[in-house]
Amino acid sequence: MLERPDISDERIAACLNHAYGLSVVRAAFLRLGADRDSAAFRIQADGEQAYFLKLRRGAFDEISVVLPKFLSEKGIAEVMTPLATRTGRLWTSLDGFRLILYPFVEGHNGYQVDLSNRHWLNLGTALKGIHTAKVPPALIGRIRHETWSPQWCRTVERFLERVEYDVFDDPVAAELAAFMNSRRDEVLNLVERAEWLARALQTQSHEIVLCHSDVHAGNVLIDANDALYIVDWDNPILAPKERDLMFVGGGQMGAGRTPQQEETLFYRGYGQTQIDPIALAYYRYERIIEDIAVFCERVFAGEGGEDREQCLRYLASNFLPNGALEIAYKSDSAPRELSCVRREEDH
Repeated sequence: MLERPDISDERIAACLNHAYGLSVVRAAFLRLGADRDSAAFRIQADGEQAYFLKLRRGAFDEISVVLPKFLSEKGIAEVMTPLATRTGRLWTSLDGFRLILYPFVEGHNGYQVDLSNRHWLNLGTALKGIHTAKVPPALIGRIRHETWSPQWCRTVERFLERVEYDVFDDPVAAELAAFMNSRRDEVLNLVERAEWLARALQTQSHEIVLCHSDVHAGNVLIDANDALYIVDWDNPILAPKERDLMFVGGGQMGAGRTPQQEETLFYRGYGQTQIDPIALAYYRYERIIEDIAVFCERVFAGEGGEDREQCLRYLASNFLPNGALEIAYKSDSAPRELSCVRREEDH
């Protein structure tokens, strides 16, 4: 969220004092990310201790804080766990938001700094630990499963219909509509290809593992001591490992290295593994389709101010030369002769 939510510093300070026993000196809003349902603050406490405060509104699943705590306690040092309140909970509430408190990481994310060779090795080791973690049934039962849902495909198709006929007075919405119309055939082919791959995957058996689901460069932090952390556990999923592996070499990890260099370094840490090319291509396509759907929803909703302009930039970046879409095309080696045939029920 790039625009501060309507909550005063005094109310935040009082809430943190009651829940965590903190004497807050200052709450500084951080303009991070394009998620309109999340906001971030740097909390300066008495005694110069700094904390990272995440505010989350809307649907909240406790697994997003319980799971990273479990993984951290199992020895995966790259997973940062939330701090507990005085009553032992991992969050508190204020004015429709869930408040989650972490130690503050002085550093930068993977978009702001290039990951070093050692960082890539550490990322590989950490994801291997996550994918092989023995999660107890009590937690497994609370984590969503992969369903190969066409939800985002249908959403994108609806937006393509809308921008073809609607007129937008808002300049950001008008610019996005023009961009979507200019990419109409490409986006429709992308949707068709993703659906064909999804149908192919549903006929196969897969090893299902715990996945973070959103390991892009913005969720990889490097602190002042050069340690690496994987953050933002809002949407874990039980899925084929390619759900996470698609980010590596997929145009989602910053501009520091070529896709081949990313993969070489990462798999030195992750170890040898057999990659399903159909799953890898599907997840890369599906990620782009989700980006289009989510960013269109935010821009055309007409709310969010500067957040909407950033959404437009993020969406368009998928289509840049050597960007995420071009890389996804290159990774797609599955047969194509059937992918252009739409199911009768889709019409």
